[in-house]
Amino acid sequence: MRVLLLAQFYPPVIGGEERHVRNLAVALAARGHDVHVATLATDRGIPQADPGVTVHLLDHVGARVPALYPTADRPLALPAPDPWTVRDLARLARDLRPDVAHSHNWLLNSWLAVPAAHRVPLVHSLHDYGHVCATKRLVRDGAVCEGPSPRRCLPCTTDHYGAGRGPVIYSLVRGGLPVRRRAVDLYTPVSTFVGEANRLDEQGVDWEVVPNFVPDDLTDERPVPRDPALPEGDYLFFAGDLSEQKGVRTLLEAWRSLPGTVGVDKPSLVMVGRPDADLGTLPAGVLVEHGWAHERVVSGFRHACAAVLPSEWPDPCPTTVLEAMALGAPLVTTQQGGIADMVTDGESALVVPPGNPRALAGAISRLVGDEGLGDRLASGARREVARYRQGSVADRLGEIYADLVARASSD
Repeated sequence: MRVLLLAQFYPPVIGGEERHVRNLAVALAARGHDVHVATLATDRGIPQADPGVTVHLLDHVGARVPALYPTADRPLALPAPDPWTVRDLARLARDLRPDVAHSHNWLLNSWLAVPAAHRVPLVHSLHDYGHVCATKRLVRDGAVCEGPSPRRCLPCTTDHYGAGRGPVIYSLVRGGLPVRRRAVDLYTPVSTFVGEANRLDEQGVDWEVVPNFVPDDLTDERPVPRDPALPEGDYLFFAGDLSEQKGVRTLLEAWRSLPGTVGVDKPSLVMVGRPDADLGTLPAGVLVEHGWAHERVVSGFRHACAAVLPSEWPDPCPTTVLEAMALGAPLVTTQQGGIADMVTDGESALVVPPGNPRALAGAISRLVGDEGLGDRLASGARREVARYRQGSVADRLGEIYADLVARASSD
């Protein structure tokens, strides 16, 4: 089967969604599919090459008018057809004649403007809330938003994108809903919360949760070298955007309140990710790193005495939570967004209220002080994460593709 994956970014641009698409492409190719990835061209270098996967770079307005974007190095796909991207996608559709298309994020909007696209069965993965929320975060005034409405969305998008862009982006997201509803054959949100928050039931569309995943071999208890940048002794490990919504300020406050002396009876704290918040002057015992390759993050989780991932926003289905579970790092987290699907309090993780440094510090102290508890949580997490293995998810998507193609053939 010839599969066309549509993703706004692809490695070497790194993030949870990018890694998801790349790993999915590799898994589908390993199952004998002819896999093509269409992605926006960036200045980050040549896309990663994998056997059986062909990557096609798309022109886009962000490359021509970078001032349209707050960060020109990440010119996100538009919530409307991009004329240059549509042109390149039309050429791809004509040359490849894919059996099925699987879109990720707003690149879908340019695909839907290609006339030939409407003859190709279409799966659309929802990795965030961009189907109904113009900021994609479902966060308003620091709390989970009650849902889209002009009264809430117009001030929020203006604050997020600016007075010129915000209302336009909101209108495009809202106005495109009927088009997407008619064109997408199956929505695959990454968690139950994402499906419900994007109001898929209300729209009367077909949907099925297909979660993010971890590579099959990540669950193997094979030796992983300890990265030389990691501190000696016990340490807590965080990986993800270094942002307030990921809970990094709460984590720092909780860590500062832990009793003891660093390196003696208080673990160090290692935080790895894209900088997104001013963390101020960091105390001794806290290490902040940016731009780590994935192998180094794997090492960080494997050797940690605990992984602490205290998201404060409705995190759709964070891959870092799955990686911590797969790599045997006893986990402290929240149940925000899709995390509620992923962990069971007291069995595969310790769950704390979001934004509560005192509760977070208490859970960390409990975990660090009880090695048996850590071992039990790690064992429970490894059992629970089995349903998020790459092979299982790729097999299910292969079944979905085959079903949609057969249905289209019979119509």
